[in-house]
Amino acid sequence: MGFPTMCSGSQLQLFLAILLTRVKENSWAVVAVVAQWLMCLTSNQKVQAPPPPSCPSWAPEQGLTCSGFAVQEIQTDHETILKINAAGQIMQCSAAMDVLFVMDGSYSVGKGGFERSRHCVLKLCEALDIGPDMVRVGVLLFSSSPRLEISLDSYGSREELRKRIKKIQYRGGSTQTGLALKYVLKKGFPSRHNSTVPRVVVLLSDGKSQGAVQLAASELKQTGVSLFAVGLRYPRWEELHSLASIPTESHVFFAEHVRDAVNGLCTALTAASACSAVPSGCRVESYPCVQKTLETVKELQGSFMCWKGTRGYSPYTSLCPYYRHEKYTKAYKPLPTVCHRTVCSDPCDSQPCQNGGTCVSEGLGKYHCECPTGYGSDPSCAPLLTLDCSVDMLFLVESSSALTLEGFLRFKSFLKRFVQAVLTSEAPVKVGLAQYSAEARVEARLGQYRDPVKLAQAVEALRYQSREAKTGEALRYVTRHGFQSSPVYADVQDDLPRVLVLLTGTPSADAVVEPARYARDREVFIIGIAPDRMKAEVNNITGNPQRTITFSSPDRLMAKIPELKAKICSVDSQGCLGQAVDLVFVLDASGNVGKDNFVHLQDFVRSVSVQFDVNRDVAQLGLVVFGRRPVTVFQLDGHASGSAVLAAVSKAPFLGGRASTGSALLHVHSHSLTVGRGARPGVAKAVVVLTDGSGAEDAAVPAQQLRDSGAAVFVVGTGDMQHDGLVRIAGSEDHVIVVPSYEDLKYSEDVLVQLVCADAKKTVDPCRPNPCMNDGVCVLSNRSYRCDCQGWEGPHCETRAYQLGFLSHSVVVVILQERRSLLAEKADAYPPEEISPEPPDRGVHSTSIESSAGDTLVDCNDQTDKTCTCTRIKKIGIITKRVPS
Repeated sequence: MGFPTMCSGSQLQLFLAILLTRVKENSWAVVAVVAQWLMCLTSNQKVQAPPPPSCPSWAPEQGLTCSGFAVQEIQTDHETILKINAAGQIMQCSAAMDVLFVMDGSYSVGKGGFERSRHCVLKLCEALDIGPDMVRVGVLLFSSSPRLEISLDSYGSREELRKRIKKIQYRGGSTQTGLALKYVLKKGFPSRHNSTVPRVVVLLSDGKSQGAVQLAASELKQTGVSLFAVGLRYPRWEELHSLASIPTESHVFFAEHVRDAVNGLCTALTAASACSAVPSGCRVESYPCVQKTLETVKELQGSFMCWKGTRGYSPYTSLCPYYRHEKYTKAYKPLPTVCHRTVCSDPCDSQPCQNGGTCVSEGLGKYHCECPTGYGSDPSCAPLLTLDCSVDMLFLVESSSALTLEGFLRFKSFLKRFVQAVLTSEAPVKVGLAQYSAEARVEARLGQYRDPVKLAQAVEALRYQSREAKTGEALRYVTRHGFQSSPVYADVQDDLPRVLVLLTGTPSADAVVEPARYARDREVFIIGIAPDRMKAEVNNITGNPQRTITFSSPDRLMAKIPELKAKICSVDSQGCLGQAVDLVFVLDASGNVGKDNFVHLQDFVRSVSVQFDVNRDVAQLGLVVFGRRPVTVFQLDGHASGSAVLAAVSKAPFLGGRASTGSALLHVHSHSLTVGRGARPGVAKAVVVLTDGSGAEDAAVPAQQLRDSGAAVFVVGTGDMQHDGLVRIAGSEDHVIVVPSYEDLKYSEDVLVQLVCADAKKTVDPCRPNPCMNDGVCVLSNRSYRCDCQGWEGPHCETRAYQLGFLSHSVVVVILQERRSLLAEKADAYPPEEISPEPPDRGVHSTSIESSAGDTLVDCNDQTDKTCTCTRIKKIGIITKRVPS
């Protein structure tokens, strides 16, 4: 490496060599060499510094600078480049026109360059409305000589043309561009019935022509042909610009940027009124461009002092140029120009993402929003968590020294984000704000700020108190003073549920159990938010683990916003208490769910179950799990209390294997929602399916059978699944709940309960599902029903009917309908003529009917004489009765 300003290191090496060779000859020679070196050091000549090692484009003396490897650069931002490419995908030129592609197939282009050229031609054809009366396309291949591969009138459809272009073979040879243009001038455009149609030539070449080319291009353009030039590989841009039509910046493109080339071609054709390819709502913009020609240059490294000879005893030297060892190198020579391109409005330009969401463009007309925590998966980051419940809500924030300033600021950030994500000025909720350490203070009265912006400002105004935390005393204080608000009218006080949201991070310095009970006894619902380590203490404060929210680390606090919203609106919910319903849960226990996620499904069922009044007269719950086959965990009449249901759910087995939702629903239809298995006539029926969507292909028909029988079907889907498939199972969009993960199931508990309760309150058809067993027919009668039975009897046709008659004397024999013969010895003892259709004078009161087989049977159920003895022999089918003679 040379010195940056003075003599280079190569000079020093030369001087040292001279010293070594001359020192023995003459001391004066040494002096002369040193003198020369001193002259070099004191000279003003500067040596050119070498290029940066990472920059191949370095030849400042020739105007070449380090500009990177890009052959063509549109100098604009990345988003604009995406818009240009997106517009190129939808632009279409539809008009009568002749387009001839002239493809370079010479050795200088190479096989790879030829394939790029073919690809570019195919993409350009996609933007042309090809047809006999619209755009006609031809292809001319040239190298040493031109050859017409496809004439303009050869193909009338894009697909046929595409297949033919793919069959064109690379030939190789010299680059005779001039001969190709002369061929086009003479034979490229045969006469058309409408000679006024625009004629377009698209030359695809590297611009390294051999032979005269300018004259042929000028003559071609003079005939009215529009000549476009598309560069291949490392094109010589100066030649391409000299060949293209005017304005040249609108007629020269780069094949590697194929979407940009399509955009540029269609834009230029539209500007020339050849067609109208600019989509509605789009516009043409101009951008500065740099097109770079890769050239071979002799790169000067610097100068060094070289030995020329001697004059007497003195060496004769001079400065010689020093080049790189390779002598020649590649460098880009920039050619500034202007690119005219069509740009369509990006959907992100209108800023569709709300509440601080980031819009990410996905091409023309497509985008998605990356939403902050608390705004769900709404496409526009709309506040899906808006509180739609009417409550009075007070936030109580810890501000103690044990929490530290960092923890206090984290709670403030959480509150501000919650206000921004959940609250709106129209929300039917009044919010207050308080903080505490050694003492509590109300900072914003309940309902003082209806505007979320002003409420957020009040949160920001909270000041750190830095004293010990007395949570118990703070609970008493806010219970007495925190829920005071101005009445709506002078003589009317609101009676909304009162919710206290406690944000705490350190154990309390005083007792909390009694103050918390004091608040709950005054109908204050407490929701606690705290770290995992404080779960036990916060459970004592809330009085209900379902109202405790814990976070494992500070960075997980923001993710608790949806859970907090759900718990606020559920504090005064009585679930389905008092509502009669037969509810069957169907849980996916297949291998796709996994054992760990199956635990979340069990937790979900337990949490939902506690919101129903489980007993024989109100709510009955059943549970079915399924993998490849369904398994009944317990039937509807299996448990008569909520605690028994909770214990049984915990024992539900994980099955693994593949899932078959259809088999599970058929099982529920035939084995769960029947009178024999505990289903009650006249009571609403509901089936809740929890699945990840796998194995649900066979579920549509069984689900329809359940709905036809009068049962409502609800589906809770987890993960990424086909929403339409869930709707086919549920039968209604309103009966489908989709959650992103199993951990998020808990946020949908109240939603499901509300859906089931609302459906259970609808009028129930007591004959759906059919309460009659053994093919009995259900008949509606005065808001009730009766069963018409055939061969069976009882309210629900549950008992097989018997054909009865009498035998005289001391033995009465009863023959059951399915038992047509008597014991041999009994039949021989009593001949048929002794059978009497009338009962004996005493001992039994009975009815008799004739059987289809002619046997007369007797009923021994109504015993009025204590001396009678009735014995039933089930296996034989005979009932004997002793009657005194």
